[in-house]
Amino acid sequence: MTITIQIKSNTFILHPSGALFWEDKNVLLISDVHLGKVSHFRKHGVAIPENSVSKNFMRLTEVVDYFDPEKVLFLGDLFHSSKNSEWHLFVEWSDCCVAEIILIAGNHDIIAQENYDKIGVKIFQELETDGFLLTHHPTEKEGLFNFSGHIHPGIQLRGFGGHHLKLPCFFQRQNQMILPAFGEFTGKYILVPEENDKVYAITKEEVILIEKRQSYK
Repeated sequence: MTITIQIKSNTFILHPSGALFWEDKNVLLISDVHLGKVSHFRKHGVAIPENSVSKNFMRLTEVVDYFDPEKVLFLGDLFHSSKNSEWHLFVEWSDCCVAEIILIAGNHDIIAQENYDKIGVKIFQELETDGFLLTHHPTEKEGLFNFSGHIHPGIQLRGFGGHHLKLPCFFQRQNQMILPAFGEFTGKYILVPEENDKVYAITKEEVILIEKRQSYK
């Protein structure tokens, strides 16, 4: 189940995958996929299930098919580090993706731009359009609403009996929305909302607006 919100008279749909669809522009925003991370860890002996690699690409395909966007815009850290076997899988995936693919470079995006040029992926440091600023790192710029990633935001919720639940989330401040990490095994950085912040926690099947601050950590 998705949630639809309005920002600066534009419509955005928050998806349980962590992707965000900008309806007015027909653009799908995805942050922090960290492709190659699973293969990197497995190469160094970390016990991560082998099918985790295919899950990332399956989830990408599913959310792109769901929204059928004109453009898919990655808000940084598309790849975790240098090229490995997952680069070839991404090339195959991009060949099958009808939408234009754009990357806002993140701190982990160290693969040379010429590799992206060969497969038609455009790279920018940031993009500004119609009062919105698209970056990897959360950025404040007067008069603009910022969409970013990098933080891997999460929220800790209190339950009965002292139990706690940590969930990834879309974290919205007055002029900013930080997207959750899309990729598998990327971790979460727990944020504590202030009075006017909005938190949209995500589970495997739905996006949930967390309305009561007393439920936070």
